[in-house]
Amino acid sequence: MSWLHTYHNRIVSAEEAVQAVKSGDRVYMTGNCSVPQVLMKALIERAPFLTDVEVCHILTLGKTPYADPEFAGHIRVNTLFIGEGVRAAVNEGRADFTPIRLSEVPGLFTEGILPLDVAFIHVTPPDEHGFCSFGVEVSTNRSAAQAAKLVIAELNPNMPRTLGDSFIHISRIHKIVPVDYPIFTATMGTPSELSMQIGKHVASLIEDGSTMQMGIGSIPDGVLYYLKDKKDLGIHTEMFSDGVIELYEKGVVTGEKKTIDKGKMVAGFLIGSKRLYDFVDNNPVVEMRPTEYVNDPYIIRQNDKMVAINSAIEVDLTGQVCADSIGPRLYSGVGGQLDFIRGAARSRGGKPIIGLPSSGEGKGGGRFTRIVSMLKEGAGVVTPRYDVHYVVTEHGVANLYGRTIRQRAKALIDVAHPDFRAELERKAIELRYL
Repeated sequence: MSWLHTYHNRIVSAEEAVQAVKSGDRVYMTGNCSVPQVLMKALIERAPFLTDVEVCHILTLGKTPYADPEFAGHIRVNTLFIGEGVRAAVNEGRADFTPIRLSEVPGLFTEGILPLDVAFIHVTPPDEHGFCSFGVEVSTNRSAAQAAKLVIAELNPNMPRTLGDSFIHISRIHKIVPVDYPIFTATMGTPSELSMQIGKHVASLIEDGSTMQMGIGSIPDGVLYYLKDKKDLGIHTEMFSDGVIELYEKGVVTGEKKTIDKGKMVAGFLIGSKRLYDFVDNNPVVEMRPTEYVNDPYIIRQNDKMVAINSAIEVDLTGQVCADSIGPRLYSGVGGQLDFIRGAARSRGGKPIIGLPSSGEGKGGGRFTRIVSMLKEGAGVVTPRYDVHYVVTEHGVANLYGRTIRQRAKALIDVAHPDFRAELERKAIELRYL
């Protein structure tokens, strides 16, 4: 128990801890449901005494007040995935966005491309051996903590102790801030009828024994609903939520047919309710791994029948997928979409799937198509046409793999909203696709 002396000597208040942040520093902040709320508040209070501090993170859930205009000149955000809290700041030029695949983020820190002065992390209290678990957010935390000159951690008894490659020893934490507040939760809603229709078509592509990657939201929830009669499904995904628990309890998710990490649900981070956090706490079935493992296409491909389910903002008639912007307006990021699309494509029997509603409703009430003849001017291509296999809407499945542009255009028009098919066909003829 020699680590106990180190532990007690490094306990400080949040206000004391953030005194270590100096002007010009780059500060990594753990994200998603693990944002260190007490340290964030203390940094905001210190901000008027600092200049040119860069706060670097991926997706953060909840409020991000340090991105507000009043902190200009003091704190500037550099986000690697745009969430709701920083979207306005990015598009108004008050914050920066670094486009990068999630699998490559750790290398930014460890290879000194984005050298870190300070890392804010959020972990469990130490176990009897002095190890703290990263809990619901392993992903890029381990690499950030390894690379940063100074590691400051909130130790929270409410953080679930997740297993796997999910630990940091107390000796590697320079300043310890004990806290006690509930971990951020995301309430799961009931999938809409539209999402259920899309989910049913996606589920029809999933065979018994498949290993799945899925995100959060109504479409993944719709897919999960239709998997209750499947057998021996596995999980290898950058994140999962509450919907997986029911499939595990029903014996649908067993992981017994996985080619690697057999019997384990492998994930990088978790977003969900208290029920999810209770489920993963000390649960050896759930194996949390850092992003450089979870999102590595070479690792992903090793699972036979790997199914990757991802979403899009719009898809053009050649199969180009825009998932990070609305025209030139930056909306989200690359995340792990291309990592998993490519990994699933190389898997034996794998299926990379893009699922989206065929249309959307504008602010003025008018409807627009999300299967388009051409992407909007300035739109980003997250998944190139060369990587796309399946595009699924509520109207069916378009199999694009090995298909000509003419065949792709026809297949995508067939799954477009009926109100737009005639116009899409006319545009396709103009473009010499048909």
